[in-house]
Amino acid sequence: MTEREQATLRVLHKADKEIQKLPRVIKGAIYEFHGKFKKNPNAPGLQFKQLQGDSRLYSARVTQDYRALLLHAGGQDYILVAVRHRKDVYENLDRYAYQINPVTGGIEFVDLTTVENSVSGREEEARPARPEPLFARYTDEQLRELGVAEPLLPLIAKITTEEELLGLVEYAPALTEEVLLGLYEGKSFEEVLDQVTTPEKADEPVDAQDYATALTRPATRVTSEDTELQAVLDGDFAGWKVFLHPVQRKLVERRYSGPARVSGGPGTGKTIVALHRVKHLVERLGPGHDRPVLLTTFNKNLAGDLRKRLLELGGKEIADRVDIINIDKLATQIVTEAEPGGKRRWLEDAKAVQEWRDLLTELGESTWDAEFLHAEWSHVILGQAVNSRTEYFRARRAGRGRNLGRAQRAEIWQLVEKFVMRLDEKNLWTYRQVAERAARIQIEGAAKVEQYEADRAEHGEVIHRADQSGAWLRHRYRHVVVDEAQDLNAAHWKMLRAMVPPGPDDIFLVGDTHQRIYDNYVSLGSLGINIRGRSSRLTLSYRTTHEILGSALALLGEESWDDLDDGTDELTGYRSVLRGPRPSFLSAPTWEAEQDAIAARVSDLIDGPSPSIAICVPDRSQVADVERRLARAGIPAAAIGPDGPKLDDVVHIGTMHRFKGLEYQHMVIASVSEGSVPRAYVAHYRSSDPQRYRRELQRARSLLFVAATRARDSLTISWHGRPSPFLPDLP
Repeated sequence: MTEREQATLRVLHKADKEIQKLPRVIKGAIYEFHGKFKKNPNAPGLQFKQLQGDSRLYSARVTQDYRALLLHAGGQDYILVAVRHRKDVYENLDRYAYQINPVTGGIEFVDLTTVENSVSGREEEARPARPEPLFARYTDEQLRELGVAEPLLPLIAKITTEEELLGLVEYAPALTEEVLLGLYEGKSFEEVLDQVTTPEKADEPVDAQDYATALTRPATRVTSEDTELQAVLDGDFAGWKVFLHPVQRKLVERRYSGPARVSGGPGTGKTIVALHRVKHLVERLGPGHDRPVLLTTFNKNLAGDLRKRLLELGGKEIADRVDIINIDKLATQIVTEAEPGGKRRWLEDAKAVQEWRDLLTELGESTWDAEFLHAEWSHVILGQAVNSRTEYFRARRAGRGRNLGRAQRAEIWQLVEKFVMRLDEKNLWTYRQVAERAARIQIEGAAKVEQYEADRAEHGEVIHRADQSGAWLRHRYRHVVVDEAQDLNAAHWKMLRAMVPPGPDDIFLVGDTHQRIYDNYVSLGSLGINIRGRSSRLTLSYRTTHEILGSALALLGEESWDDLDDGTDELTGYRSVLRGPRPSFLSAPTWEAEQDAIAARVSDLIDGPSPSIAICVPDRSQVADVERRLARAGIPAAAIGPDGPKLDDVVHIGTMHRFKGLEYQHMVIASVSEGSVPRAYVAHYRSSDPQRYRRELQRARSLLFVAATRARDSLTISWHGRPSPFLPDLP
């Protein structure tokens, strides 16, 4: 390489773990080194040289005392595999092991000294009889077949405890980690081979010496841009943001014969799968059709985030061919297009319930409560687009609580008619009303398209048009992709079903019903969206640590969750590739004392000018309380509003609903007290409406689960008075 030639320098996945432990000044020096090396590796100040006795390993100067360890992949391509004190670079030459994995074809690097120190640092005190090694039943040949890194086999044969295993996998190559954790958690050899190894297997024969080709394979997990290196240095690097796991890639690129669903716990990469799926669909379609793909979600904040991330992933060329919009705004657009001129004011659910209360008071009606009637109207009547009393008598009410006879349904129908008339007189409507109206409009349009296609097929020519544009003669979209699918209601799904022609790759949805925070329960099959046989599940979390994940799963209790299609969903096998401290718990006698403890905890967590810290509370009024308390402690903070955080680079405070789709290094969940989580009023339904009682408890658990899994590095749960009944089983 001549002096004027530039190089490429990528950071190997897992090298970031060690970089994070370096002093802040060294991290800054690494970023400067990265730029200098790319510009001219042979600049005198870098002291770039090949290590003695090795054809691929090089060292280069980061600071006076630290050196970068670089693996040459061929040509001008280098991989940063470690940053070490200069004496360690040269004293441990024989302890560095690298290879092209013969199964995946990806480049792997292991510092055997670091791995052994991590394992020995977690050994338990000597015991009279050391137990059998954890992987004694598997031969070296079997582990090789699963893709375990060859240099680690002697050490793997010796480990006997979970702590030693966690020490080993912390620095082991990613596939080795996944294989060993899968076996340890009880999966059979065949299951690990099928679920973990096979999706990562190289498509072509692997040449153990062809590092240039190996660098291009997905199994070589490296950063690719300067911004990604900066994220590593800032402690904000997550593999799932920049790397599409082979399991995920297969889901993205697969051709489905109809609607398909991908589920998985928090941090498993469902959203990145959805974004890559959108990009894949657009590229496969080619030119034509202005915006052939719809990408939608429930929350408008999330829709904005999806737009930003798709731009980063596919650029403006891809994003311009995708309609990215939250589901209620889409419904409003459809109704406005079909019925221009009509302007109504929005009525949120809480205010709609109050309107129900006022109506019942005026009528002297005490048989039904406002919350039940609002839910019945919203989920059953509007959700199923029920048009008449007769249709309501036949409406499916699975999971809606108490059973209703014909006489009771007749009473409810009369009350609904009066309530709708009341809203009309006040020029009000709810989001569910708009969704239901939009669904009707789309269903009518789809019927016209179907009739037009049938007539054209029969007569061989266009025989009629709705208007000169003929806009209704085709469906609105070619493909629909839905993120956070568990939050959509039945009317939304009916609308989406009518927007896209039934057929291959028509609807692709990702979601997790364990994270359902709204009262939307649907059976997709009954709505014309048949996902059976086309459902997949992601189990590997790239965001939440093993320790936080264990506590978060405990918050779900023994409840069972649906799968959006009359079946059950579960998080069996859900695990994390990250390790960290166990969650901490704070107890206080009063809310004021709890706020003092929270302020002290946040002060301890703040590191630098841009804290990635959030405080979550169950009640809206508590947001202002915490904000004022932090202000007295001199800690900048801002509330999270309907449009997201008001300010960046400060501590964020919000209710549990506001944290949907967000993530932070440190999370504090406050006021997890008896009567707050779950709300005290829920107990009233224990005997009067057992099914509703169970749903309310389940929703409260989901909210707590969502809040807990926003944390990347640390989680703190606090309460005052008596703790929530959801907490006793936690460690």
